[in-house]
Formats: sequence, structure tokens, C-alpha cells
Amino acid sequence: MSLTIQEQSDEIKAAAAQHMPAESLQVFARDQNRWRAQGVPADAVAVGQVVENFTLPDATGNDVSLTELVASGPVVLVFYRGGWCPFCNLALRQYQSELVPLLGSYRATLAAISPQKPDESLTTVEKNDLQFTVLSDAGARLARRLGIGFQLAQDVLEAQRALGQDITLGNADGSAELPLPTVLVINAKRVVCFVDVQPDYTSRTEVSKILSALTELS
Repeated sequence: MSLTIQEQSDEIKAAAAQHMPAESLQVFARDQNRWRAQGVPADAVAVGQVVENFTLPDATGNDVSLTELVASGPVVLVFYRGGWCPFCNLALRQYQSELVPLLGSYRATLAAISPQKPDESLTTVEKNDLQFTVLSDAGARLARRLGIGFQLAQDVLEAQRALGQDITLGNADGSAELPLPTVLVINAKRVVCFVDVQPDYTSRTEVSKILSALTELS
């Protein structure tokens, strides 16, 4: 039996604690604690909400709309920070291996959304061998509309840069805007039927929860 996303996330955190500079660990820990204390934003997208149609470019630059995504049934939307984030990558790989093979029985599709450039999204697709749509939400504008977008704190941005990672270089508009890790299940009428927002960026929605939401829909 494969490890859960959380179990794999815990392994990543344990490894980071062994090799990452103490100052960086402290900055990231403070950031996690801030978000845990704040919790899910009060204006975050909620069950029962109708999502306005949107159009975003995919990894090859082709426009994809929400209307297209729900044309044949529900869509699972996964908002992730970027291909630079190890917690995002492990979740996307888990969704590819354990969720995608089962989507057909629900007539559902999966699309992942990040603020990164289409080229960066393509790298993520290729690196993780993803067989689902990956979209680019420049400036996390869609995420902002849904109440799950935010600007990365300056101390965290500087700590990442000290480790050789500058997310503004990969983001489509050069900003430090990100989404909170979030999974939505939206039905053919664009109504949100399931929401799971993770203020702690080291946590992700487990496949079992998504499948339960799709089962309720069917």
C-alpha cells in the first residue's frame, strides 16, 4: 500500500530538517505557524458557490476554459504553488498515479493550476509525467477571485532566494503571488461541490477525500 500524501510530506520535512540551514528552517516554520493561526480565509470559495467561467493557458499555451473542463462532467481543480515546491510535486504525482486512473468512472477530469509561466508548467508536466491539464494563472488572479490567493511574505521570499530559489522568475507576471493549496470539485453547472483549502503549505488533499466527493456527486 502506497504512502499517503501526508506521510510523504512528513518525510520531506524530516529530510529538510537534516540539511537545511537553521535560519531558513526558522523562517519557514514561522510562516507555517502564521498560516495555521489565520486558518482558511473568511472569503475563500465555498460549497454551493457558482464559479464564473474563466480561461487560462495550458502548458503548451492553448487556452482552456472552465466551460470546456465541465462539458462532460465534474472537474477536479487543484491549485498548487509551483513546480519548485516539493510538496506540490508529490501531490501531483499521487493524483496522477491514484486519482487519474479512476476519473473515467465518474466522467470527471482533473486540471492543476499555478501562477507559473506555461513553460514552467510544461516542465512540471514532463518532470512528473502528468497526463492531465496544467494551467497558468498569471498573478494568481483566479486564485484571488476565489479568495485563496496571497502574496508570499518578504522574509520567506528572501529565505527562498538564499537557498537559490526565486519564485518571481518562474511566475507568469514576475510577482510573488501564490494560491493556498486547494482542491475544488465543480459540477457541470459550475457549482462547487467540494472544497479543501490548506493554509499549511506542507499539507495536501488526500486522494480518498476527492474520490469521496466524486462518489457523492455520482
